[in-house]
Amino acid sequence: QVQLVESGGGSVQTGGSLRLSCTASTMTYLHCMGWFRQAPGKEREGVAGIDRRSATIYAGSVKGRFTISKDNAKNTLYLQMNGLKQEDTAMYYCAAGDRYGITCLEDDAYSSWGQGTQVTVSS
Repeated sequence: QVQLVESGGGSVQTGGSLRLSCTASTMTYLHCMGWFRQAPGKEREGVAGIDRRSATIYAGSVKGRFTISKDNAKNTLYLQMNGLKQEDTAMYYCAAGDRYGITCLEDDAYSSWGQGTQVTVSS
């Protein structure tokens, strides 16, 4: 199990930006790292994923607005969120996994989860 701690959530107005960070206890042997979100009354959904070769994948709803990246030297995963919309309001979770053969946007790719950080976008 990898310990994950998210930070950087908060409240912004529509069109604003936030950068989420996730510090991992280790990134060695991981295949996927990703960001998921869950809004009240909705299922958790994959937002963005990045694999060990730094190939990225995004949900259609955030493509072009969000950017996932990682710094292996700092064991840190990032999610830069620009052009935020009210529908981006959710609890955002960092995830890590070592499973191959599954895209990094699917729940099944992950075995470790952070506690979450709230993002609220208002008009």
